[in-house]
Amino acid sequence: MNPSLEVEAFVQGLVQWLRFIVEIIGACTIGIGAAIALGRFLRALVTQQEADFNAIRLILARYLALALEFQLGADILSTAVAPGWQEIGKLGAIAVIRTGLNFFLSREMKEERSITEHETGVAEKAQNGSDPL
Repeated sequence: MNPSLEVEAFVQGLVQWLRFIVEIIGACTIGIGAAIALGRFLRALVTQQEADFNAIRLILARYLALALEFQLGADILSTAVAPGWQEIGKLGAIAVIRTGLNFFLSREMKEERSITEHETGVAEKAQNGSDPL
């Protein structure tokens, strides 16, 4: 057998395993974020406090954004070794969709963070007896 074909097969196998590991990391990131957000949500329900649901959403959104990056990395790895035009087209479509999701998720996180900071500032001013506006 041709040594260069053996090396190519080895590299392809290695890249596929790496892609698989990166996909697992992305899935675990989603699971960890969901567990943390669920824990905070349940704690807020049990203590019957008015939960800051925006803060809980932001926690989950951060983990989802990170997981999207890992998943995109896995997709890039899947086309890293001798890609055909069909694989490149799929990667392009997936990259556009995931990048768009990440963009809108990041924008929503920024908006939610500014709303939360504004609400916190208003509440602190009200507690201190100063005019909240």
